[in-house]
Amino acid sequence: MKISHKIGLVASIAVMGLALVACGGKSNSGSATKTVKYSAALVTDGGGVDDKSFNQSGWEGLEAWGKKNGLKKGVGGYNYAQSNSDADFTPNINKLIQAKYATIFGIGYKLESAIKNAAKANPKTNFVIIDDVIDAKNVASVTFKDNEGAFLAGVAAAETTKTKKVGFIGGMHGAVIDRFEAGFRQGVAAVDKNISVDVKYANDFSKPDVGQALANAMFNNDEDVIYQAAGGTGMGVFSAAKNQIKKKKVWVIGVDRDQTPEGKYSGGNLTLTSTVKGVDIAVEKLADDAKDGKFPGGKTTVYGLKEKGVKLARGNMSAAAWKAVQDYQQQIIDGKIKVAEKPSQLKK
Repeated sequence: MKISHKIGLVASIAVMGLALVACGGKSNSGSATKTVKYSAALVTDGGGVDDKSFNQSGWEGLEAWGKKNGLKKGVGGYNYAQSNSDADFTPNINKLIQAKYATIFGIGYKLESAIKNAAKANPKTNFVIIDDVIDAKNVASVTFKDNEGAFLAGVAAAETTKTKKVGFIGGMHGAVIDRFEAGFRQGVAAVDKNISVDVKYANDFSKPDVGQALANAMFNNDEDVIYQAAGGTGMGVFSAAKNQIKKKKVWVIGVDRDQTPEGKYSGGNLTLTSTVKGVDIAVEKLADDAKDGKFPGGKTTVYGLKEKGVKLARGNMSAAAWKAVQDYQQQIIDGKIKVAEKPSQLKK
């Protein structure tokens, strides 16, 4: 999940010190509140900080920022609030506001409404929304050109498939996953229009069993490469592939972070490649900016291939597939190829 321009990518955010007396707040009792130099925390979407995907990447960025600045996990330093469902977003954000974290990150577009409402009610707190845009002076928005990385994943799949049948499993329909689907399908077609792309949605980002069932059906239909953009649901795709690998060669393309470790099995690795999204880098960059008094409130930063905000991991692609990926990547950076953001924009 789950617009301007510059580099940097996911991870954590911090805030500029409240150490100045002029910045010190007052409690309801009238006594001075405890001030902190800077602090930051994030709220996950439906997945946890160990989902091996989007949320984990964000937390790794914030954690790296905190350690770099000698901060401890907890109030006054860096922290996270895990959401088990959408109903947890607002309570988690409020909990972090009450703990006086200076900058609060919403990891994923599903938190857009909760962050927007919290920002309006708390104008002195800095907020960041990842994968969506909120027009507010105390909110920094970050989006990624996921479609560009997904296009390269499509190239890798097309260069690798032996059956000329590949699959795409998305978490939920929406602007973000639309970009993944559109880019992937366009990349496949750029290499070979005769390769079929089977598209399925799990309608959830945290149900590995659903991801496994969808992937099993695709593999049984002779689709030998599946690209999953489904968060925790995508872990089920890897499980299905490991069961299939005993009978035939299949591949999985990971998402958001390099998921090569998730493809390990006795005797090899079935992760073809992964579209890597710099959520960690973006989070760390924004946290640094906030700490330095340069929090980009009211602005949107967009990261694509040119800004090195998205990329395709080398993974286990053949030399020929990797070369094709690099060739197409340069064409996108040079503006020779415009990658669609919506499936409806693709030529039929």
